[in-house]
Order: sequence, then structure tokens, then C-alpha cells
Amino acid sequence: MKELIRSNDLVFLSWLEAALSGAGIEAIIFDQYASAVEGSVGPVPRRVMVHEEDFARARWILSTERPEIAS
Repeated sequence: MKELIRSNDLVFLSWLEAALSGAGIEAIIFDQYASAVEGSVGPVPRRVMVHEEDFARARWILSTERPEIAS
């Protein structure tokens, strides 16, 4: 597994997970429970993880759809 991005933006994370799923890429969100314990106020950003073989495609999807975030 390789980290694609970190974020506390639940809407963005939901969108990204759906976009990757639509492309056949499994995304796993790490640290979501740690963030919930802390009240989702930001101390523990959620990590979007993808399989290494899907990383390049996932990065391309992110940079194409949301270039302001992927930089």
C-alpha cells in the first residue's frame, strides 16, 4: 500500500474514494477512527492508501480532476 494523499475534508475523501472506485482502484482510508476519537478537528488527517500497482493511475486521476490539491 502506498499513501496517495492526506486530508480531513470528508467530502473530498468521499469524492476521491468514489472516483478511484469508478476507475477500478481500491482505496483504503487509514486513520479514520483515530480522527473520530479526536473529534475530527484535524490532529490526525486521514490517509488515502492505494495498492502500489494502482498508485500511478490514482495519482493521475487526482491530478486531472483536482490539480489544485494534487500539487
